[in-house]
Amino acid sequence: MIRRVLATAVAAAVTAPVVLLSSAPAFADEKPAAQTQKAKPTIEELRQAVERAQKEYDAAVIAVNDAVKFLEEGLEEETYPTKAALIEAEKAAEAAAKAKDEADQAVVDAQAELDAATTDEDKAAAQTALDEAGTAATEAAEAKTAADTAHTEAQTAHDDERVAQVRKIDLLQKARDEAKTKLKDAEKALAEAEEAEEGEEPDGECVPAPELTAVVSGLPDKVVGGTTETFTLRVTNGTGSTLDEVYPFASAHGFDTKGYKELDSYLDLEWSTAANPKWRDADLLGGTSVGSLKANASVDVKLRLKVDADVLAGQGSVYVTADYLNDDGSCGGYPDLDDYGFQILPKGGDAGDPGKPEDPKDKPTPNNPTGQGGTSTTPVNTSGTTTTGSLAQTGSNDALPKIALAGGAALVLGAGAVIITRRRNKSTGA
Repeated sequence: MIRRVLATAVAAAVTAPVVLLSSAPAFADEKPAAQTQKAKPTIEELRQAVERAQKEYDAAVIAVNDAVKFLEEGLEEETYPTKAALIEAEKAAEAAAKAKDEADQAVVDAQAELDAATTDEDKAAAQTALDEAGTAATEAAEAKTAADTAHTEAQTAHDDERVAQVRKIDLLQKARDEAKTKLKDAEKALAEAEEAEEGEEPDGECVPAPELTAVVSGLPDKVVGGTTETFTLRVTNGTGSTLDEVYPFASAHGFDTKGYKELDSYLDLEWSTAANPKWRDADLLGGTSVGSLKANASVDVKLRLKVDADVLAGQGSVYVTADYLNDDGSCGGYPDLDDYGFQILPKGGDAGDPGKPEDPKDKPTPNNPTGQGGTSTTPVNTSGTTTTGSLAQTGSNDALPKIALAGGAALVLGAGAVIITRRRNKSTGA
């Protein structure tokens, strides 16, 4: 019967609302409504936004295509200024090169005439011709150098035009891609609004976010009465987008080894952060934001568990989860309440020490079947939890403390459901 009750509670918890989504707004709703809520655009406004985005994207596509065509064709037209200048420079360079070749040949011919002269008169005439040919060759060489320089400068100017056009295309392509993203976002917003209008997606519904994780590290397997244990709760945003406000949650519960007596009053859980180093009661943690958390970022919350010196031997658990609330009203959270178990030992005791005897009035009776701890029918999700502790070896039924702890967690779930309702009522002005 015990196994059946526990299994039923766990199965029911699977379909329970998201845990504590989110307790924080119920406590931290201090901002004026105008600052926390934004007027939603109408369907018609969203359609107009899609039309504008489509026109911007179409214009961006045309601009890219025109720029590419100009790069491939327009810049190479003979009438384009830098192309025309390059053509003229190429012609001038070719003409200068030809003139230099002719002048160099004239020098060679004049030298041959001088070598062939036999009389003084012929030698004097040939020398004059050679001197003139040399002067002409020097001038032709200088002209060729100037023409080559002009051609290089014209080529550089034309290449610069091509580079500038390529850069322009790159900017236009980026603008096109941004316009495409804007169009998709506008279409998505319109589709979501139309679905919400048709009732396919409830407005203001918090969603499960398993990528927002809350993990405990450093919690020992055993805690002893009269001691204090310090450990860490790390909240990690794996959702892929920034969460505007993140609210971690932690709570400690315990029962004696027989599952009769609740030990919560012996366990004092406190928290602090680097930004808020003062130790505070963990009962307030669920209503306190640790601020914005970027995608793939983590924040550590320090936890301190103080164990009363008069505690009985038993089994305890620290339950953790995390939720978020964005400025646009969207919300969600880790869909489970994970538990980290530990063994509770009395002061000076060990695993075999049954601890102090329970008060007889706390034991089960026909009129009080659960003892002082009480029961709850609220389901608790124990699937996917992490239990790091172990039960005290006293010969008692190991299932009893776990069921008792599950009942304690169920109370947390019940409180969370109330807080969710309060949050939604506030967000809708109810």
